[in-house]
Amino acid sequence: MDFFIANAYAQAAAPGPAPNPLLSFLPLLILFGVFYFMLIRPQMKRAKEQRAMIGALAKGDEVLTNGGLLGRIEDIAEQFVTLEVAPNVVVKLQKQAISAVLPKGTLKSA
Repeated sequence: MDFFIANAYAQAAAPGPAPNPLLSFLPLLILFGVFYFMLIRPQMKRAKEQRAMIGALAKGDEVLTNGGLLGRIEDIAEQFVTLEVAPNVVVKLQKQAISAVLPKGTLKSA
């Protein structure tokens, strides 16, 4: 039956302009930028502040630990801090366990 109806063949499409490779990576770059400014950069800033706080600890500072203990620093070693949490009650903690340095006189009011 080919002689009644001629076969129709598709023509090859004209080649279009090549897409810019930078535009294909643009969404990925934007996503990385958002993650950097929303997640990575604030985390690095908090870690830097924590290191500065731990480096500035001194004997007699009143501190709050991650576990919720309030105490006064009695001794500082390279990795550990000795806290007095009550009269004649001394606790030895790692420096990284300290979450905040409190203003002087906080323990007397607590």
